[in-house]
Amino acid sequence: MNRRGPMPTLSADSRPGDPGAVRLGKLAAWGGVAGPLLFTAAWVVSSLRQAGHPAAEVQLSGLAAQDARDPQIMIAGFVVLGACSVGFGAALRTVATRRQSGPWLVLAGGAAAVAAGVFRRDHMLLTGPGFAGESWHNQVHDVASAVAYAAMLGAPLLLARQFSADPRWAVIARPIRVLALASAAAMAVFASRGAEPASGAVQRTAVTLALAAEAIAAARMLTLPESPAAARPSPC
Repeated sequence: MNRRGPMPTLSADSRPGDPGAVRLGKLAAWGGVAGPLLFTAAWVVSSLRQAGHPAAEVQLSGLAAQDARDPQIMIAGFVVLGACSVGFGAALRTVATRRQSGPWLVLAGGAAAVAAGVFRRDHMLLTGPGFAGESWHNQVHDVASAVAYAAMLGAPLLLARQFSADPRWAVIARPIRVLALASAAAMAVFASRGAEPASGAVQRTAVTLALAAEAIAAARMLTLPESPAAARPSPC
């Protein structure tokens, strides 16, 4: 009687594929690392270039607003992050079991980040003289930002659950769960406005923690072997 060993829950090389597909998967994983790094660099540079405002006063969305200085820096940051996250989410889908929703949240968060960059806020600050209602693209931006935040917080928690069931991914399950929970706590403080006038710094902390979780998952994918045969369970 033949007995089968347990199938791995999540494995970057658990199913056969052509070398081109493997290379695309690795490229997408590099995007999962590069996207968060480039987004962080964008908001650091853009924050320092805002004249008349402390670096942490303006929220991330405000850095891409119409009255921001050099808004194209932050717009590019949103779009690049979103595109890289979409690619990484697609790569995760190819290695996850069918009913896993973590990769879908990474995809959704990436698409929402692109939308947040394309549909900009009207003003750097939320309130000020002469502010009379919001434009339609400001409202689209608000919805896209909310989706992006929710996806960035939810995806690491779901992925950590998947990773913990696979010995080759389990090493990063706890770190990304801790990062996601810390990000959620920081985002709760930001939403409560209890940290003003340092709310911008709290927001940056929350987003950076969530993106660090994505980058760790992508980095782990890059370290896994490329041979499909390596991860196949042996009959016993």
